Amino acid sequence: MVNILTGESSTDLFGGDVPPQVKDLVEQARNAETPERALALLWTAQVCAPNCPSLYYLLYKFHARHADFEQAELAALKGLEIAAEQAGLPDDWRIVTPDMADFQSPGPARFWAFTLKALAFIRLRRKDPESARAYLNKVHELDPQGGSGASVIEALIQASQSAS
Repeated sequence: MVNILTGESSTDLFGGDVPPQVKDLVEQARNAETPERALALLWTAQVCAPNCPSLYYLLYKFHARHADFEQAELAALKGLEIAAEQAGLPDDWRIVTPDMADFQSPGPARFWAFTLKALAFIRLRRKDPESARAYLNKVHELDPQGGSGASVIEALIQASQSAS
């Protein structure tokens, strides 16, 4: 799969490939002339393949890019739910521990952890640094080496708290 926003390959980190039946919709969204058309195509793809984590990634990135953080959060939470189910993780992200899955290797668990990082960013943009910090603390617990890139969100949280 190619990240609709950057054009970069994102198969390993962002939920894997989309199913063949929705690839055309994603490609059409990537080339859509208006954001409204792109969004309609992405949501149509999601309806066609509701258990595909990468579609939720595309949706939450799209919504966040357009400063619709409420919709971004809803898409990210649904993606988190789907990834948790596929990785065999509990529904409650707060009780997940590092020994429950391999959060470093490509797959649903890695996507799940990446989505927690995205939720930290979204909550920060929704002016809720406490929730952002909670999500980020869980990411740090699952990825103590920092391979997820959570330090970027950490810096944003610190900057927002310094500005307050």
